[in-house]
Amino acid sequence: MLLAIDTGNTNTLFAVHDGSEWRAQWRSSTDMTKTADDYAVWLSTLMEINGLSLSQIDDCIISTVVPQSLFNQRNFARRYLNVEPFVVGENVELGVAVHITKPSEVGADRLVNAVGAHGSYEGALIVIDSGTATTFDIVGEDGSFEGGIIAPGINLSMKALHEAAAKLPRVAIQKPDQVIGKDTVAAMQSGVFWGYIDLIDGLVERIKDEYGKPMTVIATGGVASLFEGAARRIDHFDSDITIKGLRILYDRNITQAAKELK
Repeated sequence: MLLAIDTGNTNTLFAVHDGSEWRAQWRSSTDMTKTADDYAVWLSTLMEINGLSLSQIDDCIISTVVPQSLFNQRNFARRYLNVEPFVVGENVELGVAVHITKPSEVGADRLVNAVGAHGSYEGALIVIDSGTATTFDIVGEDGSFEGGIIAPGINLSMKALHEAAAKLPRVAIQKPDQVIGKDTVAAMQSGVFWGYIDLIDGLVERIKDEYGKPMTVIATGGVASLFEGAARRIDHFDSDITIKGLRILYDRNITQAAKELK
């Protein structure tokens, strides 16, 4: 079985694939102080609940935008899984052309999303990933990464609003019943929620106008489900784009490694 680990700035996703399907997924808050032993205790407990065990894992692939977490995740794979993990950006061949000025600056998560989206949908794509940041990434018909947009994430915006204004409370993000708020909390929720809906729809329109070709829009990420039924320009909501990309990259690289051994 394959363990895929995707570490974002806010959350870390662990997912197990048995060669045919994804058997289980778990999310944890990203914690740079978490040791290899911490990962082992936490993950083994959750796997046991799902009828799985660490001993069943025979390979691992890691994508991270938090370099400080990689050391302990790599040690976890070596000590508890007895494998040398594939690490996106180090020993993983992406098989994707990156058509931007400084390819080395693109986050591993955005490239993995491009691979996963291209493997699941046809034609040119816009992949919207809603997490700590909201990213809009352009994937060409051939799967190439062609650039994108980075905006603050919806949770980050709500936090900044609360911290910068003394009288504004910390509130939960949710779809308001109406656009015009009748109290402070409702006004804040409306501003952030509908502001992000129009951010998404507006930027998608601008991207399509500039790109000049038909494009399919896919939304993914931890809070993408908030926008379902509200954002008019999103064609598909697919929470598994990242792990699909990790699975494709694993298959691609394990096949290449086998060829090199012959």
